[in-house]
Amino acid sequence: MSLFDNLGHQNGMQGVLERFQRFQKMFTGNPQQQVQQLLNSGKVTQQQYQQAVQMAQQLQKLMGK
Repeated sequence: MSLFDNLGHQNGMQGVLERFQRFQKMFTGNPQQQVQQLLNSGKVTQQQYQQAVQMAQQLQKLMGK
């Protein structure tokens, strides 16, 4: 399961937060490294990477981090 699979379908911000929390509990490893590997391998485009960065920044604000 990847972050992109888990957050790909939105049912409002509450749904996104719930899916992110489930994903966070199951995730192992270094998230930045794994996203960089997806980018380097071509499985994720630069645009998708930028969208993920923006979403992460928004989630950090919402979660008070």
